[in-house]
Amino acid sequence: MSNSNNKNFFAVFGLLFGAFCWGIIWYPYRLMSEAGVPGVASSFYTYALAIIFASLLLGKHWRGAAKLPVSIVWLGLVAGWTNLSYVLAIIDGEVMRVMLLFYLSPLWTLILAHFWLKEKTRFTGYIAIVASLVGAFIMLYDAKLGGLPLPRNMPEWLALSSGIGFSLTNVITRKSSHLTLVAKSYAIWIGVMMVALLFVPIMQTSIPSPTLFGFTEWAVMSLIALLLIAATFFVQYGVAKIEATRASVLFLFELVVAAIASYYLAHETMELNEWLGGSLIVVAAVFAAIQHPDAA
Repeated sequence: MSNSNNKNFFAVFGLLFGAFCWGIIWYPYRLMSEAGVPGVASSFYTYALAIIFASLLLGKHWRGAAKLPVSIVWLGLVAGWTNLSYVLAIIDGEVMRVMLLFYLSPLWTLILAHFWLKEKTRFTGYIAIVASLVGAFIMLYDAKLGGLPLPRNMPEWLALSSGIGFSLTNVITRKSSHLTLVAKSYAIWIGVMMVALLFVPIMQTSIPSPTLFGFTEWAVMSLIALLLIAATFFVQYGVAKIEATRASVLFLFELVVAAIASYYLAHETMELNEWLGGSLIVVAAVFAAIQHPDAA
């Protein structure tokens, strides 16, 4: 096998492994919630552990921390909201509905890129926008809500906001090409911890002392932290080596993993309208990728 083929194999593996991590990571978070640890607290500690573990591997990268621009704070806060709201949504909501609402993010990315980055929207971009909206309407339509296609509970609103936050994170990241992968990763991880602290009084919850956790809780949170690190770096490696269109399609593997895991681990099934709407959202994600084939 040639060197280029090796790189291509590892890039594809990285994207699929990253998608697998994000498709399964909801389950250990639910285990923590069932053990009495709120999502805000488990998010705070898992991202703190991710920082500690990554620092042990990448300690030398801390040297230039003081020289980072102030703009990285915005990246941290927006990404922090994105990741925390996703975790809170996935703990209490139906896994696939949360995932599909999150996957409306290509719609928001196209809109933000058009108006903020002044990028021209291609025909494929308009197809993605229409498919996303129609898919969301089919999935969210509920006669009990007066026929309005709106999220039906707080986890679904959080999932929707997480997708918007993810889009905003993507746009900020594209405007911050001067930042290294490590700097962006640390900004996101620290941002989650900061937003979690802000959430404590809002949600009238608390972050328990680390001494209250037993071996099992620390083991589960350490597993989540390792998944977070692996997902971050494997995906970034894959995106750097493979054209973004192909990478985006490969990353949809997350939905396959989540569908299988939610069926067997949480005994959740989807209704026909959710399958139809979800399929359109997936199609929209593919067309959105075609809209930006050169994006990293």
